[in-house]
Amino acid sequence: MSVKLPDTEWRHHPGLDRLLAVLEADRDMARYVGGAVRDSLLGLPVADVDIATRHLPEDVMERLGAAGIRAVPTGIDHGTVTAVLDGWPVEITTLRRDVNTDGRRATIAYSDDWREDAARRDFTINALYADPLSGEVSDYFGGFTDLKARNIRFIGNAADRIDEDHLRIMRYFRFLARFGTPDPDAEAYRICVAKARSLMALSRERIADELLKLLVTNDPVPALRLMIRGGIFASVLPEIESAGVDRLDSLIAREVSATIEPSSLRRLAALLPPDSRIADLVGARLKLSNKARKRLAMAHDPTWAKITKASELAYRIGREGAIDRLLLDPDRPVAEAAALTLWEKPQLPISGGALIKKGLSAGPEISQALQRVEQLWIDEGYPKAQRVDAIADMVVAQLLRANQNS
Repeated sequence: MSVKLPDTEWRHHPGLDRLLAVLEADRDMARYVGGAVRDSLLGLPVADVDIATRHLPEDVMERLGAAGIRAVPTGIDHGTVTAVLDGWPVEITTLRRDVNTDGRRATIAYSDDWREDAARRDFTINALYADPLSGEVSDYFGGFTDLKARNIRFIGNAADRIDEDHLRIMRYFRFLARFGTPDPDAEAYRICVAKARSLMALSRERIADELLKLLVTNDPVPALRLMIRGGIFASVLPEIESAGVDRLDSLIAREVSATIEPSSLRRLAALLPPDSRIADLVGARLKLSNKARKRLAMAHDPTWAKITKASELAYRIGREGAIDRLLLDPDRPVAEAAALTLWEKPQLPISGGALIKKGLSAGPEISQALQRVEQLWIDEGYPKAQRVDAIADMVVAQLLRANQNS
């Protein structure tokens, strides 16, 4: 059956026709591949475009340079060059075959055979190529049939594909969550479970990247339940258990109800035990940034539990952190989180210098007085400067009386 790529908007991006001419797509030297082909066939928006080419990477660099197209050697040792078209990156990778693999990295050799390049990819739905000019799709392993059936299937032998790159276990469940059905291919699932301990050989950064991508799919819960059932996390993230998936399920429902965009970190916080210490340890193990670790731990930090007013919580820990905590707490109305989406932190309209002018001495009591003024200002709903000035007069008078009586 002949399959053609839809004539979607991304195919008309400025500069793309010129790039294809430079790569000699008219001589079958370049084809679209992977996610752009897959998502276009599904009618989904396309964010990233990849091109496979028979040209060697050095030749690609030379051709782009001669044509005045910015070229970045993003992964030239592995055959990848990025062409930048008016700020829009397009990855161009030379056809390859694996010479040797160890589960973490591969030694490759370049090829000019489309099927050979397709055979080294992970899943059939990711091994679809399209002629940029005719739109004709080349499908060497039944990927289009699997795409229609929502079947996530490894190319060839699942065990061999996982032995080539252990991360394909995590990728399998991410693609299952995004494109698959709740009932996975039995053999693929069995092999993933059998080889789950091989994830220990991977850097935690790679595991984190895949997990965070999985968590922001529309409905990651069924795939995560399969992962828990099969012990996929046991050797690398034993903190993730069934109770965490239940919390995540509740969180997703609350995000939808509040019409709040999903957050991978918020969802990870739900998946982990509600303990800020554990959250920080996991964040460190996954090599998350300091900012991400702080957000993850803050979601369960008991320090802020005493603050009951949503706007004060946002003022104290930031809008993002407040929304996380409100959505993660099933006892808080989702409307509180929704109301914060457009909230901007107000600035206290008074300074320590103004308190000195009102009679306080420079020193520790200025900080103490400012804190009192700020809390009263928050309690009254952030009134404007005139009211804050009156609050400050009251606080200063109280402190001056206390100083006279001491």
